[in-house]
Amino acid sequence: MAHALIVEDDIDSARMMAALVANEGFSTATAPTLHEARQQLTQRSPDLILLDLQLPDGSGMTLLDEQELIGSSEVVLMTGHASLDTSIQGLRYGVADYLIKPVSARQLKSILSRVSRPDVLRAEFDSLTQDLQRSGRFGHLVGKSDAMKKVYEQIGRVALTSVTVLVTGESGSGKEMAARTIHDMSRRRARPFLAVNCGAISPNLMETEIFGHEKGSFTGAERQHQGFFERAHGGTLFLDEITEMPRALQVKLLRVLETGTFMRVGSAVAQETDVRVIAASNRDPLRAMAEGDLREDLYYRLNVFPLHLPPLRERLQDIPMLATHFLQEIGQREGMSKRLTPSALQSLTRYRWPGNVRELRNALQRAYVMTQGPEIDEQWLPRDALSAPAALATNGSLHVPVGTPLADVERQVILATLEHYGHHKERTAAALGVSLKTLYNRLKEYGF
Repeated sequence: MAHALIVEDDIDSARMMAALVANEGFSTATAPTLHEARQQLTQRSPDLILLDLQLPDGSGMTLLDEQELIGSSEVVLMTGHASLDTSIQGLRYGVADYLIKPVSARQLKSILSRVSRPDVLRAEFDSLTQDLQRSGRFGHLVGKSDAMKKVYEQIGRVALTSVTVLVTGESGSGKEMAARTIHDMSRRRARPFLAVNCGAISPNLMETEIFGHEKGSFTGAERQHQGFFERAHGGTLFLDEITEMPRALQVKLLRVLETGTFMRVGSAVAQETDVRVIAASNRDPLRAMAEGDLREDLYYRLNVFPLHLPPLRERLQDIPMLATHFLQEIGQREGMSKRLTPSALQSLTRYRWPGNVRELRNALQRAYVMTQGPEIDEQWLPRDALSAPAALATNGSLHVPVGTPLADVERQVILATLEHYGHHKERTAAALGVSLKTLYNRLKEYGF
């Protein structure tokens, strides 16, 4: 039977939590002080420690410095306020999660359902590392370059905790794949992973999509609707393009992160949620803050653990491995294996890939479909991959060779303008004189 130690000086709270923990199949022990907690730890090593931060004889954090006592126990902090400092401290000590006081039965039950000893999780991480050496895969990510190995090391570190993560990187660099890998390596992997593109949802609908709404709360609300935070309870919510979220909604997101509660549209009743948030942006968050698109307080609450994904042009040595991986996936789906000729592969490794991994995958998908035999040569590769890529000059101009097809000119101009404006889509659309919807449609065509 799994054993839990509850370090809490409020006797009534300790008894209540002990009863709840016992109902989930744990044996329990309580300790009202750090001194008694140390005595309990020397007598029996628990699977789980519920640790209050404010105790009569000191801070609960001091106990975490005594690793010889903590051993391989799972630690969950109990605090009256889930502050940024608490998250950072928890990350430093490898704390699994934290409970916001007063502790609710739903919160506690959710955490107990995913208790897993750290040594078990580390063994799983070691298994992924071995898989990386064999196949070049790490979870949902592919590549063995030094830049990606650094990313894997960071994922392995943060996945074992519950802190929020802010993933940055250009469009198509694999931010959602990184988020899925974090989720799959975490204690929440048996619960839902939901991805939301904040830039693809109408601002008028975003609040009800994320937080839900009550029946009759507005015209057309014919039934109650559960938002992403409710549907992802116990799991992970991936908020892509977080800088595109309206500022008014950013305030409500900040409240969820700090209190673990939210309200549906049209309701005055607070709902509890136990969701890990991973946010992502293809823009520089500091620049987005300076331009007024990202609240400073939300940025610091999300940026507890920053994770940056390198663009494909900075890890071109991964292209052969990525190409093999994508062609194997397509072959399994279509029932026929195909491979690149050496000259085709060489062409791919010379290209800068402004659309990153997503552009490479789409290019290989098209080449696979258009190629009749088992070998894919240069015939059906993107024109840009077969010629020297266009480049922005220092004055912001774009040089396009005479005779370039108009469709290619449009593509290069759109991508170059997007890069010039730091991937700010509204400014890009305004500069090009097109609607935001038209820009999104074009980027979707290009694999962004």
